[in-house]
Amino acid sequence: MFLEMNFRSKELKKNTQVNVIIPHSARNSATPVKTLWLLHGRSDDHTAWMRNTSIERLASYYGFAVVMPNVDRSWYTNTAYGMNYFNYITKELPSVCRSTFSCMSDKREYNLIGGLSMGGYGALKAALTYPENYSDCISLSGSVDVTRRGRPVDLEEWRSIFGFDLQSPLELEGSEHDLFALAQKVKDEGKIFPRFYLWCGLEDPLIVSNRLLDAHLTKLGADHYFEESEGDHSWKWWEIHIRNSLNWVLHDTV
Repeated sequence: MFLEMNFRSKELKKNTQVNVIIPHSARNSATPVKTLWLLHGRSDDHTAWMRNTSIERLASYYGFAVVMPNVDRSWYTNTAYGMNYFNYITKELPSVCRSTFSCMSDKREYNLIGGLSMGGYGALKAALTYPENYSDCISLSGSVDVTRRGRPVDLEEWRSIFGFDLQSPLELEGSEHDLFALAQKVKDEGKIFPRFYLWCGLEDPLIVSNRLLDAHLTKLGADHYFEESEGDHSWKWWEIHIRNSLNWVLHDTV
């Protein structure tokens, strides 16, 4: 079952859209199913995964629900201009969905989060900020470092998201937006990491930062799988690797 939900978000202060897939096996079942919170990239919206991949067939095959929100170009962040996208995807949206669909559970083992590019960053940010909420996290071609090697296309837009007084992405290092710092915090606080699946193509300019995150997670002892292989920053490769990532998350194989 595929649905498009439209509702007014308190965190975003506007009406917003989210696409939801509910597997046939869950429609009349009292048993919860896993939910994949699946995030889009910077130039896309909540329709992108449905239009460009086989995610609906994968959800039916594996028997999990999928929630695909629209977050505009927000970087999954509580923005300086007052729209709380991070609170929306990590708190408000799960609450709305769980009150609407009885097959969704708030237990960690029933929730995984993933995304591509900006959505890979958003998924990792959510999983590292609230590791108690997600069992697994998937990042495909993730923009995993908005601090040390961040390259904003439009500095004014960047400031409107991360802080109007921002002069350089370097100023975000060590903040709640820094995935490397968030991972270190999980380790320092003795929390349990979610498992991570990371993929990035060899022709993708983001490959260097993904290698650095792989090394950082290895140093911290986080359970993760990192693959670099043929591919660039395009749907041709994300279609392949969303299937591979789900095989790894659900069956420990790629």
